[in-house]
Amino acid sequence: MADDASDDRRLTAMGLLIEVYEGVTAALDLVHGRQGLSGTDFDTLIRLARSPHRRLRMGDLAAQTALSTSGITRIVDRLERRDLVRRESCPGDRRSSLAVLTDEGSELLTAHVPDVTAAIERWLTGVLTPEQLDSLLDALHTVRGGVRPDAAAGARG
Repeated sequence: MADDASDDRRLTAMGLLIEVYEGVTAALDLVHGRQGLSGTDFDTLIRLARSPHRRLRMGDLAAQTALSTSGITRIVDRLERRDLVRRESCPGDRRSSLAVLTDEGSELLTAHVPDVTAAIERWLTGVLTPEQLDSLLDALHTVRGGVRPDAAAGARG
């Protein structure tokens, strides 16, 4: 079977990546759910927390999260109703608005991140040696740069 087209390392790599992603995501969904968040909600909040002045242009936030403009608008609307995010006008560009992490959003993250990192440690990083984790991070950055070159839009340095 060595010559079988289905026995291809590229297919194995993709299959393993999907299995790992789905498994870790399912574990994290349970953790996020305890705070009434989805994974996308958390991703949005953490990206704002890591951005200069805890704010990003809505278009940059959409690019970073790989959501459409309408998709990120729905997420920000939902987070805004919970007072976790607010919108501000964008100085110098009346057509754009900024999503800004509120103090309430920051407090929720402060309380929630330890549970998230514990789950990540249990299901992903903790099963790797430090060298394996370094290699994984390097590889993931390389692949992301090819498939999503604007993933760091509006981010620090």
